[in-house]
Amino acid sequence: MTAMTTQRARRRAPKGPYVLDTRELGRRPGSLRRVETTIVQPSDFGTEMLRVPAGAAVVLDLRLESVMEGVLVSGVVTVPLAGECGRCLEEVTDTASVEIRELFYYPDRVVGGDDEDDTGILVDDHADIEPVVRDAVVLSLPLSPVCRPDCAGLCVDCGARLDEVGPDHSHTRQDPRWAALSGLVEDPATTENKEKD
Repeated sequence: MTAMTTQRARRRAPKGPYVLDTRELGRRPGSLRRVETTIVQPSDFGTEMLRVPAGAAVVLDLRLESVMEGVLVSGVVTVPLAGECGRCLEEVTDTASVEIRELFYYPDRVVGGDDEDDTGILVDDHADIEPVVRDAVVLSLPLSPVCRPDCAGLCVDCGARLDEVGPDHSHTRQDPRWAALSGLVEDPATTENKEKD
């Protein structure tokens, strides 16, 4: 056993809702255990526009399978999402289901690697799947979520929601390049008054 492996083996088991205990699998390749549970999301994560909020109920439907090198964790994670529409800035809520598949190595089966990085390594027979779930969810999020596919967005002049003001909503805008010419055109009423005088 190398010094690096010994140091990894001495580390304490991680804690948190995403930590899975794999001890009952033993090191018997082919041993299988199902994990079907709902956990509380400890802190929010996601993008600026859409995220999994802290305190949300996250559903795990996973298989833990013992293999020669470690424990293979696979299955589906379903998370609630909250954010704002990229067009009209209204609140958006949704759910996302992502598939994960990650091999967590036994400490004595790890070859090379950074001693400080325990991602993908079992610590005291515990697997912390939070980084795996976080990566899978964030990569599945749309860059610009919408409240509905046909959302018209906001008026560029006044900021009103175009879905609320209707299709006739418009603003009279004068092209600044032609603004100087508007002073050259006289109002017909003013012209008539000058002629009478």
